[in-house]
Amino acid sequence: MFEILKYPDPMLLKVAEPVTDFGPRLEQVVEEMFFTMYEFRGVGLAAPQVGISKRLYVLNCGEGQPPEAELVLINPEVVAIEGEQYSDEGCLSFPGMFAKKLRPNKVTMRAQDTKGKWFEITGEKLLARAFLHELDHLNGKVFVNDLEPQEYIKLRKELEQMKREYKREHARTR
Repeated sequence: MFEILKYPDPMLLKVAEPVTDFGPRLEQVVEEMFFTMYEFRGVGLAAPQVGISKRLYVLNCGEGQPPEAELVLINPEVVAIEGEQYSDEGCLSFPGMFAKKLRPNKVTMRAQDTKGKWFEITGEKLLARAFLHELDHLNGKVFVNDLEPQEYIKLRKELEQMKREYKREHARTR
């Protein structure tokens, strides 16, 4: 199981590199990412959240998270967006924090699978939200970056506390 990095870890704020090696090691990383995501009760997990600066994320937005709902998107790109939804969003790198956020209601992505084969997939509602939330991670963004002011204000004290704790923890390891 991987450790999930917490905000404001610098890895979370860095643009990830493209995946170029589609071998057994990649499949092992994907399996471990799913295991970690399930262990922490998430619906998505991006490689930078576990300290791997690669353009890769895993998702399972199916009710009860059945294996057939597992998705792996490697080197993902947005093809199309449609509509709007405004609802709560959280993140495993911000444990216990949630904020309302505007996202498209329908998203079509183009990505590669673990063998390197390109495919397109369309998701709505939670899946559309998850596609873009995890893509933000690959682009060095976290979900609090572009919240509306009233939502950011609700989280401000917790975010400052996370920064203080991170500094305290990492001052000891230097």
